[in-house]
Amino acid sequence: MDYFAQQLINGLVLGSIYGLIAIGYTMVYGIVGMINFAHGDIFMIGGFIALITFLILVSFGLTAIPLILLVVLLVSMAITALYGWTVERIAYRPLRHSFRLAPMLSAIGMSFVLTNFSQVAQGARVKPVPPIITGGYALHEGVGPDGAPGFVVQLSNIQIIVVITTIVLLALFTWLVSSTRLGRDMRACEQDQTMASLLGVDVDRTISMTFVIGAALAAVAGIKAFTAAVLGGIGSLPGAMLGGLLIGLIETLWSAYFSVEYKDVAAFSILIVVLIFLPTGLLGRPEVEKV
Repeated sequence: MDYFAQQLINGLVLGSIYGLIAIGYTMVYGIVGMINFAHGDIFMIGGFIALITFLILVSFGLTAIPLILLVVLLVSMAITALYGWTVERIAYRPLRHSFRLAPMLSAIGMSFVLTNFSQVAQGARVKPVPPIITGGYALHEGVGPDGAPGFVVQLSNIQIIVVITTIVLLALFTWLVSSTRLGRDMRACEQDQTMASLLGVDVDRTISMTFVIGAALAAVAGIKAFTAAVLGGIGSLPGAMLGGLLIGLIETLWSAYFSVEYKDVAAFSILIVVLIFLPTGLLGRPEVEKV
């Protein structure tokens, strides 16, 4: 049970990261009706920006870890949000009223552009980063059959920060979508862009802000995240978070008790089974075609 509890913690933390990225996927799809295949590359660029910002701050002699993390978070969110806005303006807006295949091909092409741009700018080698946040808490220590110390269930400080950040951001953006003018505009565009435009909603601005928010969330946190969005119900913010947690748990538990090489097979197999019986995902709503 101690080993299972540790894997459960690991799975929830990994799922929190997947869920944050999946929210960006599902927000764009809910309004535009298109999968942003470049979203995973935005996540990658956010990681590079965070690393570069961290190295610059350290080179300036800044040593306060909480301050460094806050600056890194804000800078990476701002720059990746700018990337998201630029991608929408260049690759998606000109094709918004074209046939449905055109924006998808543009999204895939933009994914290749961002990938190769990162390889040219930063190289294709792994960028090792020493652990910035260390330490943690021992939640429970088991006892072996001969009375010797057994498995120790641990919760690290970085895991705590990941989960708290996920909860805070999910609550913030849920409030934004449900209780603000921008959120009402998003929900109006999701239902009917033409009618929303007639009622005074700036559709172009709303879609651009959706890409900006999704890119900023990716900076905090992939096909894996897209899978989480589909599993939870594409177009549903709680569904994206639930799908991310489930994918993280499935991967972690499968790696712990079975072969780690087949963790992706397990995740996608469960996705297929769920979609057979629930085609719209766990929390998705059937799409009503407007006539």
